[in-house]
Amino acid sequence: YLCFICKGEEKAEVSAVGQRIVKALEGRLPEGQSSRYLLPVLSNVISLSPEALTEEQTNVVSKKMADWLRYASTQQGVAQPSGGFFSNPRTRQPGPVTEVDGAIATDFFTVLSLGQHYTEDQWLNMQTFSMLRKWLLCYGGKETNTPNSGDKSQTDRSIVSVVSTSSTSSRLLPPMERLREKAFEYCQRLIEQSNRQALKKADGDLQKACLIEAVTIMDIICKQDSSYVYRAASFLKILHGRITGDATYARALLPIAQFFLNHGEMAAVDSDAIYKHLFTDIPAQLFHNSSLAFEFVLFCRDNSQLFTETSSIFRHSFPNLFKFLAWNSPPLIAEFVDILPFLLDAGTAIEIFHLLLDLPCLTAALDVQMRSSTLPSSERAACDPAVKPAACLEAFRNPLYRSAFQYLLRVGSVSEDFQERLIPLRQLLGSLASSPRVMQCADTVPVLLELFFSVVAEFADASLINQLVVLVLQRSDQLYEIPAFKDDVHRVLSSQLVMLCKLRPALIVELSKELLEFSGTVSNIQNKEPIFTHVVWAIGEYMSVSYDKRCTVEQINRFFETLEAVLFEVTQVRPQISVPNYAPRAITVLMTALTKLAARSQDLIPRVSLFLSKMRTFVQSPAVTSVYCEEDREEILTRATELMNLLKMPSVAQFVFTPSVDVARTRFQKEVNDTLPSALRIVTRLLEPAPGFVPG
Repeated sequence: YLCFICKGEEKAEVSAVGQRIVKALEGRLPEGQSSRYLLPVLSNVISLSPEALTEEQTNVVSKKMADWLRYASTQQGVAQPSGGFFSNPRTRQPGPVTEVDGAIATDFFTVLSLGQHYTEDQWLNMQTFSMLRKWLLCYGGKETNTPNSGDKSQTDRSIVSVVSTSSTSSRLLPPMERLREKAFEYCQRLIEQSNRQALKKADGDLQKACLIEAVTIMDIICKQDSSYVYRAASFLKILHGRITGDATYARALLPIAQFFLNHGEMAAVDSDAIYKHLFTDIPAQLFHNSSLAFEFVLFCRDNSQLFTETSSIFRHSFPNLFKFLAWNSPPLIAEFVDILPFLLDAGTAIEIFHLLLDLPCLTAALDVQMRSSTLPSSERAACDPAVKPAACLEAFRNPLYRSAFQYLLRVGSVSEDFQERLIPLRQLLGSLASSPRVMQCADTVPVLLELFFSVVAEFADASLINQLVVLVLQRSDQLYEIPAFKDDVHRVLSSQLVMLCKLRPALIVELSKELLEFSGTVSNIQNKEPIFTHVVWAIGEYMSVSYDKRCTVEQINRFFETLEAVLFEVTQVRPQISVPNYAPRAITVLMTALTKLAARSQDLIPRVSLFLSKMRTFVQSPAVTSVYCEEDREEILTRATELMNLLKMPSVAQFVFTPSVDVARTRFQKEVNDTLPSALRIVTRLLEPAPGFVPG
């Protein structure tokens, strides 16, 4: 019935159900009926419509919940007679409930108290705890969090809450305050019970689940009433020290860290040791635990802003955090998209850039680390450094590769640059490139790279932009050997390179040495064509005094000569030698860049015009027609003709390709650049006579 209401979103009916339940709980139920079947329905009611209950009704339920939590029987329930012929009417008197370690319980009943059978109030106790968090979140925040100065002080309140549960002062508290008090005591008892050695694995698992829930509820109570913070902080500090060394309690460390993140300042507690253990040990040891990885990353996502404001450990630990993504991608990609901006600043950008490019390599290294840990101790001995390792496992134990593995598997940020040492390790780990886990990780890198550059663009200064451009050129041929991965990364890096150049055109002059070296290497056209093409485009676009007054004719000539030599090499047709199949786009961009440079240093116009005039011979040669399709040849020839026609009017070419300082960044010039092919076609039509035209 309630599911039907949920689908129909009939809140009035939901409210009516809630009110009937409260009325039933408030009164005495008829013989044979039980309240415990009503609490799950009430839990659904407040999930669907929290406003279904009035304040008076929530007070009634809060009072009941406080009693159920604290005053459940400590004797086991009586087994219900089967009613058979051989049933014995003399049932044995029930004994006391026990703890998970078999000891007789000496304190009040909780969900961790064990028995063969349970009484009605014990069932209500367990169900109350199961819905306690939801109830507090829905209705616990409606009262004042701290007492008035004219009433009791916070210290007095803390003392009052320690007093025996049967005290008059406790019963005189408002219902929600009393519920918080009993809930806090209940959570303390659960945490104490979690220290017992469970006899059964299922009970041990229940201990851990209850511990997590108890700490979470204590955090909620402290948010609603700060007088509990001091007791909770000292209590949880002791708990943290007790479970830190036990990996099976790793999930419980998250709500503890959340508590100190929320209340550490008020409790005057130095929480850095808690955060340091959380971010240092857990990802490094338990990155392969998928459920923990998801919870850990969600915790980081939800608290990214708080961490960046309160602790440097979060940003410092990003190499460790990325182990979760490297091993558990793509399920965690959405969460890392949210986290990455908070990890980035001027100090971490370069290292994170390298880490993103090496993410598949990190996955492979983690795989090797896990396999190595399962080897017998006799096989873990260090290998002879004089013998080159033939496999990844051997390299992991080889002293020559140890520093590279340690850097790749580091737990925190480091200032030292290890990229050169990673080159041989990258090659060795190439044997794992076909691993499904590695390939899945590789698929996440392009998305994160695009996000990386969009975030860095918001705060990067001139120095950082220049560093990134140089690194794009260097790392473009230092990638993990997965062909599809390399193609995707080259595509992203090429587009982001243009973005960096648009942000700071002056880098073309400042990085002329690096750009000349990259654009002058013919092999880059085939190995990384997208990056090469965009570098050449940026040179042609921004090597101009309009963008940087330091640009000289000598620099323009130097770039022209370099690109001219590359284009000559690309279009050179040698007898009896097959023509390499270079991308037509690279050839057209080279021609356009040379034309732009010639328009800014007009002594070069005759040279580029002569070169362009030879392109018809190039595209019509048999060696070229056997390699390029007709459409590609037409594209090359058309662009050469258009550029050559434009250079016949040097003043027009200079205006189109070399705007004055006043219009270089205007909307008009942007539109000219965006529609350059159209402009070239218009000039071509103006210069070429129409068919059938006879000059008079």
